Amino acid sequence: MTIRRTVKRVVDGDTFQTYRKVNGSNYVRIAEKNAPERHQFGGSQATSNLRRQIQGKTVTLQPVGRSYSRVVAKVRCDRRLIR
Repeated sequence: MTIRRTVKRVVDGDTFQTYRKVNGSNYVRIAEKNAPERHQFGGSQATSNLRRQIQGKTVTLQPVGRSYSRVVAKVRCDRRLIR
């Protein structure tokens, strides 16, 4: 199952918020990506990189699970897999 959503804001290097919920949550964690948190070394750069790639764009999500209150999904933007 694939779902299309528009990215409202990037939270950190591997998590973002959508305008409309996906399986009960507005927060999506990118599957198979483990970026540093914003306060950790490299976190600001990881967040900026993801923001440049997907902020305000429509992405295609393929949910694969849940982590805390977030949906974990494979994410594509402009037909490219986001890693």
